[in-house]
This record gives sequence, C-alpha cells and structure tokens, in this order.
Amino acid sequence: MRKFYNGSSLILGICCGACSLSSNEELAPDAGGVSGSAGTVLPRPVACSEETPPPPPPTGSTKAPCDIYAEDGGPCVAAHSTVRALYAEYGGPLYQVRKTLDGATKDIGVLAPGGFANSADQEAFCGTAACTISIIYDQSGKANHLTKAPPGGAKTTPGNEANAKGVPITLGGHTVYGVHIVPGVGYRNNTPCGTATGDDAETEYMVVGGNLFNGGCCFDYGNMETSSRDDGEGTMEAVYFGTCTIWGKGAGSGPWVMGDLENGLWAGNVSPYEGNTPVTYNYVTGMVKGDAAGKNHWTIKVANAQSGSFTTPFDGPRPSARYNPMRKQGAIGLGTGGDNSNGAQGNFFEGLMTAAYASDAADDAVQANIASVYGQQ
Repeated sequence: MRKFYNGSSLILGICCGACSLSSNEELAPDAGGVSGSAGTVLPRPVACSEETPPPPPPTGSTKAPCDIYAEDGGPCVAAHSTVRALYAEYGGPLYQVRKTLDGATKDIGVLAPGGFANSADQEAFCGTAACTISIIYDQSGKANHLTKAPPGGAKTTPGNEANAKGVPITLGGHTVYGVHIVPGVGYRNNTPCGTATGDDAETEYMVVGGNLFNGGCCFDYGNMETSSRDDGEGTMEAVYFGTCTIWGKGAGSGPWVMGDLENGLWAGNVSPYEGNTPVTYNYVTGMVKGDAAGKNHWTIKVANAQSGSFTTPFDGPRPSARYNPMRKQGAIGLGTGGDNSNGAQGNFFEGLMTAAYASDAADDAVQANIASVYGQQ
C-alpha cells in the first residue's frame, strides 16, 4: 500500500489520520528489538527447479498444510512458522534466534519431523538475555527465508528484529513462540524463488492473534514489491489484519481480514464492503487468493483458527481496472507494507504461499488441520 512513516511516531497523522493507533491492547515496548543490527545474508538457490521440498507423508498419515496443497496441485512456494512444521515430514530449522548482547545465533528446530518447535532450545540459549528472531526459515525448499526488512520507500532504514520472547503460547502442552510485530519490526525477502508474479494465481494465509492489532500500516503477510517501494496498484497481494480504514474497510469498526493490493486495503471490491464483518476470534486464519491470469477474480476467507471452517467475506472481481491485470512482483514480506511502512502491530504464528488458486476442498482441509493444532490451547 501507499504508506506513511514518521520515525518519532507511529503514523504521520496529517497524511494518514484514519490509520492512527486503535487497539484493544496497550502498545507494549518491544524490549528485545534491535535497531540496526546486522542482517544475515543467506545463499540464494542457483535454479528453482533444483529445489526439493520435504517428501509427502506416508499413505494414511496426517497431512500438514503444505502436504494438502501439494496434493491439490499447488505446492507451497513459501512456508513460515516459528510454531510448527508445515509439512508432515519437515525436520529442519524453523527459525533462528540472536542474542542482542554478543550477536551469537542458534537455529531452533522441531521436536520431531512435522512437530512443534523445540522451544526449550531457545530458552536454554537465550536464558534471561535479550534475544531476537533473526531468520524465519522457509520450509518449502525454495529458500525463501525471511530476515529483517531492508530500507524502503516509506521507512528508509531497515526493519528491526522481533523480540524472540514476545509472544509465548502453549499448544498441546508445548510452549512455543510467535513473531511479535510492533512498530519498527518487519521481515522481507526481495529475491524470491517460485512465487507468483504478474497476474498469475496464488493462495496465501496467515494465522495471527486476534487480540493484538491497530490502525497502523500494515500488518501484512504475503506478496510484495521486490523494490521495497510503492510501485502502484496491483503490485502487491498480501493478507492484512487490523483496523486501518484510510484506503478501505469492512462493516463496523473492525478488525478485518483484508487484501493489501497496493494503494488499497480492500475488504471486497468496494468500500465499505459490508459483507466483510469484524473478526473477534482469539486466533484468526486469514486467507487471500488471486485467481489465474485473465480471470479478474480474487477471494478473501476467514476462520477461527481454533475451530470450525472458513467463511468467505468476499469472492468476486478486482476493485477496479487499476488492479486488472495484477502486476505482482513476488517478494515476501511480514509485518510491513510493500514500501516498508511499519507502523502496525500483531502476533504472527504461521503462514504460507502457493503459486496456484487452491480448491475449496483443499482450503477446508488446511483449516481443519490448523484448528486441530491451535485448538489444543
């Protein structure tokens, strides 16, 4: 979206008064955030075709979200979570933590393939010291890892890393940690592999906490500009959660799951879009899907991440000719807008992207898997 940032305040009120801070929870300082700490440079794949995702699970065993989408014909091209594996057979690292004091790092893996994060390793490594999340690893095999956001058009300094201890939750008796986004924190990968570009199809979702949000721009996860600049309508397609209203809104006062399509947070194809109602779940699954090239069709889905199935607040054409065709660039961002605006807050637990418009049956199976995990709290 076109966003505005002021280094001494959350949002530049003259330009973005409708996106001022508006949350049901007081904004807490991010004690573990590091400003200007060195980012990790990760090797990029030589050729995307040479990448190998985790193998499918054995016949008859439980499938995780990326297994479900692979079986549906649209495998994950990015899969990020500090909570759990998003493939039943994934046994690699989920994220990396960094000690603020000396810069030492440690990868945090899973308790077992397909399982929860081994958070005891984080706790033993960090102890009482301040630690940040320095890398959120991509589980898909595409090496679309997320590190702190580089400078962008709206905020011309890099993003900060999240406090690794900022949002502990307990699932199935295991303590795990989400990504605690506060103003100034953001993650990005501007050299993506395999993500949707142009008017091509994609499916993306994120699971977030429903009790932390604001009207700042923009608590997004998904497809963004590789330039970290506002490159115009249709150059983004990301999932948003919050109460920003300057570009568009749903019914009531929010929060809403909306699509950030650049220069517009859209709850539907008009604003206000009354069919997109406020979301009040403790944990929220928000999904945005863009259909195949030339179809001028996109979808928003919402669910309680702890139980039940998706509702579909919007399923229809793009908001205007400025978004048809789309001009997606394929970068992956978390916690900021496309141009590195980072006045938002929220708690992120997992998200993925495919390069296909998934079937409703696959979406429903994914939501059932999500509920089976987050319903254990």
